[in-house]
Amino acid sequence: MVDSIIEVSGLVHSYGDFEAVKGISFSVEAGEIFSFLGPNGAGKSTAINVLTTLLPVQQGSARVAGFDVASEPAKVRSSIGIVFQEVTLDRDMTCWEILEFHGSLYRMPKKERRARIDELLELVELEGKRDTLTKHLSGGMKRRLEIARGLMTRPKVLFLDEPTIGLDPQTRRRMWDYIKSVNEEGTTIFLTTHYMDEADQLSNRVSIIDHGQIIATGPAWELKNMLGADLIFLETSNDAAARDLLRKMHEVTGIQEKKAGFIVRISQDGTHLLPGVMDELRNSGIQIRTVNLKKPSMDDVFVHFTGRDLRDEGQEHAPAALSRALRR
Repeated sequence: MVDSIIEVSGLVHSYGDFEAVKGISFSVEAGEIFSFLGPNGAGKSTAINVLTTLLPVQQGSARVAGFDVASEPAKVRSSIGIVFQEVTLDRDMTCWEILEFHGSLYRMPKKERRARIDELLELVELEGKRDTLTKHLSGGMKRRLEIARGLMTRPKVLFLDEPTIGLDPQTRRRMWDYIKSVNEEGTTIFLTTHYMDEADQLSNRVSIIDHGQIIATGPAWELKNMLGADLIFLETSNDAAARDLLRKMHEVTGIQEKKAGFIVRISQDGTHLLPGVMDELRNSGIQIRTVNLKKPSMDDVFVHFTGRDLRDEGQEHAPAALSRALRR
């Protein structure tokens, strides 16, 4: 049996009258990459800030690496690494100095510290930038340096809060490779993201979180399989009549209305079923204006569980003290 390295039960956190996290419970297995997937404002960062002791436990319980977050915060902090959503590097320090200072803060022996710095700069491919001021690094390089800093103390759990936000697609994919390599060395990864492909490609398991609540959890493939073998998007001359007609087909497992058209979930290979669907509609006098066949994606999973597309409504509400802490 795999041990849980993170255990959360009934976690609630509010900012005044705004309840950001609403009684969530979940666990993370040692050695896995676990993702919170949801839009900005869903409660992802609030939850991660509680688990990393940056916010207090108001209600419920949480344990990280065997330690209680509320009563043993120092032991939790000594067991984790963190990469914040916002860049928190001193602009006037070099890459080497950033890692040296971080290792010194945690009282790592000098010999071990220097060896670890060389090892990490090689891991994140910044050996040639060791004496470069961080203000001269690209966005991708800064994120890689932050990951290296988070790994200095060989943490049991590495928390990554939106680690690829603002990066171009090519750099994002390189970041995924770094994250996977870190995980392969035995570090448990807890990731928050609003990128569907990131959660899909990286995670062993995904929890979809929205409005402070977890609404689905499982491997990405399992969540996608819940929607059926294929999806058919249709836009017709009479969508209401088309939906009523298709609901009678035993291969149809569900229909999701969209602002324009609708999506049909089917239980078998769509390439074989689609011609019959089109004939059924045409024989009923319904004209097909748009048709598209595809495999279910994490975007479709989110729509299925929430009834809408993943939104991007800005940052979560957070107290000024937390905002200042994250900028230090």
